[in-house]
Amino acid sequence: MSVDQSSAAQQTGPIAYAGHMTAAIGVSDMERSRRWFQELLGFEPIYTLADWGWCELRTSIPGVNLGIGQEQTVAPQGGATLTFGVTDIAAARAHLERNDVRFDGDTREIEGMVRLATFYDLDGNTFMLAQRLDADQAGRGG
Repeated sequence: MSVDQSSAAQQTGPIAYAGHMTAAIGVSDMERSRRWFQELLGFEPIYTLADWGWCELRTSIPGVNLGIGQEQTVAPQGGATLTFGVTDIAAARAHLERNDVRFDGDTREIEGMVRLATFYDLDGNTFMLAQRLDADQAGRGG
């Protein structure tokens, strides 16, 4: 095991995590969604298993990937909201709005802490942009 692998695999609680995560969502059209995430959010395709209806994309956050699985019926109802830290929420939102991405109301602010904007993918899966405002957190990647 290399030094990088051993430090990433250190056990700090009851489970030894490997230092990476894939967040999986259901979509109605895997290829259409792959293009959407690639073009609008800048995610990079890692691989596609067309026979399985599965694709995995790399986000700009080290160790965090998005898995999209094609389902016959997609009915997003609650669940986790993937929240992406950004350095300029107004610019990120403007980019998505120029591409007809639907947002849930205005950008909200918790004074001195964070600005938040909720948006939806093509199937209605919920995502959020977050820009940290406190000086201690802003330097740590949003």
